[in-house]
Amino acid sequence: MAIHWYPGHMHKARKQIEEVLPKVDLIIEVLDARIPYSSENPMITSLREHNGKVRPCIKLLNKNDLADPVITQQWRDYLQKEHGVTAMPLSCEQPSQVLQITRLCRELFPGREHSNKPIHAMIMGIPNVGKSTLINILADRAIAKVGNEPAITKRQQRINLDNGIVLSDTPGMLWPKIENENSSYRLAVTGAVKDTAMEYEDVAFFAVEYLLQAYPERLQARYQLDELPDDPETLLERIGKKRGCLGAGGRVNLNKVGTLLLNEIRAGMLGRISLETPEMIEREKKQLVAMQASKAEKKAARKKAFKSGNRQAPGKT
Repeated sequence: MAIHWYPGHMHKARKQIEEVLPKVDLIIEVLDARIPYSSENPMITSLREHNGKVRPCIKLLNKNDLADPVITQQWRDYLQKEHGVTAMPLSCEQPSQVLQITRLCRELFPGREHSNKPIHAMIMGIPNVGKSTLINILADRAIAKVGNEPAITKRQQRINLDNGIVLSDTPGMLWPKIENENSSYRLAVTGAVKDTAMEYEDVAFFAVEYLLQAYPERLQARYQLDELPDDPETLLERIGKKRGCLGAGGRVNLNKVGTLLLNEIRAGMLGRISLETPEMIEREKKQLVAMQASKAEKKAARKKAFKSGNRQAPGKT
């Protein structure tokens, strides 16, 4: 599934970020603890490099109250293998956890404690990851606009926390192309993209297929099913009948049941679940590299055939 959503303000934000970066000491990236890889902006790696050095980065695993705690710990260990990265699980439902961010910032720059020079941190995150709520807690006042939908913040702003730390806030940024198709689905499941940019039915199929493998007991308990079917469509139909998601002629409306399922996943009604693990992502990365290599090989073969005067694609007669 391709996400067709890259609003103009996001393109503008990227250009503004590149202009401000030379003055930035630290990057704070807010991730969704349920999908740390899929919610990680691949542009961060290049943005961290400056004058031959790599800026430190704090990766916040937000919404960890919705994520599987065992898998969240796996992600914390995995992310901290990267040079200069500190990973911290937290929930904006627990302000005391959020306030620990300032302590982390100071630990990374111990020389600034008795200096008049503030720590300049740029805070980034995909839409609907809770960045604005987090900023309001840090600032102890309502600065960033909060809403339960993607793309609320549309412009940059500079926030002095009055504790030696200055934040540069940025709009929630997606990137032009999401290479891993599974990441597209996971972003959709968690609500990182507008509902108009996806098909509820397709995303629900993806979610159910994963949950059948990873959390079957949660599905069975939530929807009070005596037994679970092996395929996603049958399961969605049974859930639809249980919850009255019916259309004309009493038939299950898969769009309705898909909407219900996704809303309940996002609200944590199935319990604390994570939609990806480090092991799973390493496997998907290898598959993606192989797929990209295959595409490049076919493209080169077509180009070679075109130059030689054979306009047909290789393998076709």
